[in-house]
Amino acid sequence: MLAFDHERVVVSKKFVFFQKLCGLLRCLTFEDVTGHDAGWAGLMEKRISAAEARQPPHLLSVPTVSESPQHDGNHSHNGKAVGFVLVHAGAGYHSESKAKEYKHVCKRACQRAVEKLKAGAMAVEAVTAALVELEDSPFTNAGMGSNLNLSGEIECDASIMDGKSLHFGAVGALSGIKNPVLVANRLLLEAQKGKLSAGRIPPCFLVGKGAYHWAVHHGIPPCPSDKMATKFSLSAYKRNKRKMELAEKVETEYKQTKKRRQSSDDENDSGSLDTVGAIVVDQEGNVAAAVSSGGLAMKHPGRVGQAAHYGCGCWAENAWNLNPYSTAVSTSGCGEHLVRTVLARECSTAVQSEDAHQALLETMQNKFISSPFLASEDCVLGGVIVLRCCKCVESQPPQDIQALLVEFLWSHTTESMCVGYMSAQDGKAKTHISRLPPGAVAGQSLAIEGGVCRLGSPVD
Repeated sequence: MLAFDHERVVVSKKFVFFQKLCGLLRCLTFEDVTGHDAGWAGLMEKRISAAEARQPPHLLSVPTVSESPQHDGNHSHNGKAVGFVLVHAGAGYHSESKAKEYKHVCKRACQRAVEKLKAGAMAVEAVTAALVELEDSPFTNAGMGSNLNLSGEIECDASIMDGKSLHFGAVGALSGIKNPVLVANRLLLEAQKGKLSAGRIPPCFLVGKGAYHWAVHHGIPPCPSDKMATKFSLSAYKRNKRKMELAEKVETEYKQTKKRRQSSDDENDSGSLDTVGAIVVDQEGNVAAAVSSGGLAMKHPGRVGQAAHYGCGCWAENAWNLNPYSTAVSTSGCGEHLVRTVLARECSTAVQSEDAHQALLETMQNKFISSPFLASEDCVLGGVIVLRCCKCVESQPPQDIQALLVEFLWSHTTESMCVGYMSAQDGKAKTHISRLPPGAVAGQSLAIEGGVCRLGSPVD
């Protein structure tokens, strides 16, 4: 076995190293700082406080290469590398009592995306399939089971971006549609067709009733909002309403009640999670990103969070002249914080640098936690999933190999973040709940983890 130092190996020098080290796809495992077998492809981890983020990074652990007998990542069923998906079920609070459910929905979302990729679908279609699965879960704050607003209604935000065409589709404060991401995706697809009659520009972002009527007109079935509410979201709404009533009466009593409730798993199981999302790269190296959210609990009717805003909820951009890497990002957390920092686009730009891990760490610290746009905030809450990829043709007689190198990362300032990932060659998805280390303060500290995998196929 060979040691693999993630801090020093950079993308431009990885291909020959990977060829000798782990073939076209190998799994790297090590014990993470919490003592669990992470089991990630190239898992690297760094958990830091806001103060530590200003210091030079150091390795917490050096993983070793594990020869995987389960599958050979050289080819898919059709002889081509067919992609990779990374999903998240929100950056917020994930109780231990429901960890199994959170992981399960991430696993299903990865599987839905991979099914599409294996069938030859492009990244946009695959990322949409992943989001539909996440929205349909009663344990996520998106689509089915979303947080209720002040009026006791569900209003959802969602957006999607195609890295190949750079088209974007979004909906905000949308009620009466089970899967908001389907409307966002349809907006994107309609925009790709070109101008409307009389030279009108097709919309890319619709809100409220206008978004609802447009969706129904384009064949997306309506769903009564009361059927979208679950026992968990209704219970959370009743608790939050009581908390607001207490706050209006006695501020000190409210603070004490809030402190007691924050220490209870049962009180935090619903309403505490935020946006869900996914990022995908397909067999051609195209990337796509999507995000969906029910928004903050007890939000004002009509409020639109980062999940619908351009450059804030998601970002996807294929490699081009000035950008050597294709990148995709999906965010989660407090929408107002993410909107004011345009975090998705900031992260995408940052990871074009040589060391993606260091670049993301510095972005989360300097342009999010310590952002001048959030100077008045003492608790900055958010999380991101990021991937970047590039192509390379390697000479491996008797046949050249076209390799797709994918680096994937996630980072969060919230207490936890649930993620899952899967390549099209994997038999099943891997899932993980990343948590801030003991003693770290949410909103002032951050965790960053991730990995790398390489997919390849013979050149025709």
